[in-house]
Amino acid sequence: MDAETASVPMGDRFTVAQAGERLIDQLELYGLRPTTITVYRSLLRTHLGRHLGERELARVTPNEVERMVAAMRRGGAGPKLINNALTLLGQTFDHGIDKGSCRANPVRHVRRPRVERSNEIRYLDQAELEALLRAADSDTDRVLFLTAAMTGLRQGELLGLQWRDIDWLAGKLRVRRSYVRGHWGPPKSRRATRAVPMADRLAGELDRHHKASSYKADDDLVFGHPQRGTVLDHSDLVRRFKRALRTGGVREVRFHDLRHTFGTRMAAAGVPMRTLQEWMGHRDFKTTLIYADYAPSGQEAGLVERAFGQELGPNWAPASAEVERPTDPR
Repeated sequence: MDAETASVPMGDRFTVAQAGERLIDQLELYGLRPTTITVYRSLLRTHLGRHLGERELARVTPNEVERMVAAMRRGGAGPKLINNALTLLGQTFDHGIDKGSCRANPVRHVRRPRVERSNEIRYLDQAELEALLRAADSDTDRVLFLTAAMTGLRQGELLGLQWRDIDWLAGKLRVRRSYVRGHWGPPKSRRATRAVPMADRLAGELDRHHKASSYKADDDLVFGHPQRGTVLDHSDLVRRFKRALRTGGVREVRFHDLRHTFGTRMAAAGVPMRTLQEWMGHRDFKTTLIYADYAPSGQEAGLVERAFGQELGPNWAPASAEVERPTDPR
């Protein structure tokens, strides 16, 4: 494979960078989500382009791809980022094969790094949440943090929330769109378009926020910039969130962990997992099951207590068990 050099017409000889751009342009034309297109262009520019960008597509070998992986590791890239880069590179070669720019995909011969999946969930308890809210820089940030923790909305869904999405009579927030990486679009998946219950405390806070806002028309943003009404900057919001954590003396968590705060709290309150899936907009039920350990399990604990409790004598046996009786020695 390393020694093979594809014979490709001169007019079809693309570099990796050129072939990658051609692939991404086609994916964009086919309607791939703008946020994904942005990620692909960033990967092509910062990783594939840096290590293989000027190489002719048809002449790249598995060894060269492996050297790119090693260089990314030395640069501090984690397994997930490396796998994403390899996925895009592999798609670029497959597209090149379809277009006659190369004859083989060297990525297929490269072992991918293993991504360790962690089941650990970080969330805020009630005292930590209240400390965060008290330390928020502004009323907008405070109500936004509270909404994230009490509805489980993703950050992009919060940034895209309009006043028309708040159903005061039904007591629900309706999630219809999202703002991610500078692009407006539908929520993350088909299930992500949903309605989430709005507790009395949150309804009261949102009502006061609406009355104090200069932008309260139906199409205005609930959490727009206080002076301009425009969408909040993602990076600035995260920086203010981190600052509020430090000011409030709250341990370090991610903004996304406000969503986990909602998920764990609802599971602990006994909300059925299928209902929680709908509220959180999970496409896959397996994603919702990460909260199953937080669901109340008093009945299960009772069964274990019954099995091992002190009231069970040494001759205890399950009711359904057949107990062998001693035979009469006579």
